[in-house]
Amino acid sequence: MLYVTGDTHGEFERFEPANFPEQQEMGREDYVLICGDFGGVWDGSRRDARKLDRLEQLPFTTLFVSGNHENFDRLARYPVEEWQGGLVQRLRPHVLHLMRGQVFTLEGRTFFTMGGARSHDVEDGILDPRADDFEEQYRLLRSMGGRFRVAHRTWWRQELPSEAEYQEARRNLERVGHRVDYIVTHCAPNQVLDGLAPGESYTHDRLTDFLEEVRQATTFRHWFFGHYHEDRLLDGGFVLLWEQIVRLL
Repeated sequence: MLYVTGDTHGEFERFEPANFPEQQEMGREDYVLICGDFGGVWDGSRRDARKLDRLEQLPFTTLFVSGNHENFDRLARYPVEEWQGGLVQRLRPHVLHLMRGQVFTLEGRTFFTMGGARSHDVEDGILDPRADDFEEQYRLLRSMGGRFRVAHRTWWRQELPSEAEYQEARRNLERVGHRVDYIVTHCAPNQVLDGLAPGESYTHDRLTDFLEEVRQATTFRHWFFGHYHEDRLLDGGFVLLWEQIVRLL
């Protein structure tokens, strides 16, 4: 079995047996896949460790693609290995990060993964904690209810893919003839983004441009993504997920 869900932001109560009773029939060869903003690697605290340990205790294997709200500095410390045809980082024996630009084969079905997204909540800037006036700027923006982030604490440049990750993605899609069963990302391609909420200013960026390139060039059954905090079935095989857990296989 394979289930897919949306952003968890480090809160995994939806996977507790009372909330997800389907797991009673699941084992280690069954999967739950999170469409980004996993958030289980955040500040390196004991709380992080307890959450990852709790996920490891669940009967299934947890998979996730990266979102924009991940501590990429800490995530980069985990070693990279090959698994099911693609590259992963293993946070626990049965908690795996599916890296960007990979094609995995699960239960005979192919999955293209491309995590990452541009943060929306940074209109008032990214503060540098090393700056002389950091404390002053931080207090001021907090008092004003500003929407800002702090570099390497609540925001990371790696929220968007690197050039090497884009090239890896293109190579892997070429290798499979631009044909996969499923695509799993955190944000959406431009065409889908434009239709999500008319009148709302969802901005195109390099990643959404790239995903639009993938949409136009790749044959797929369904495309799952998170990021926009809704549960919606969209035209063209696109599925936007947040709190809902849906069975795929």
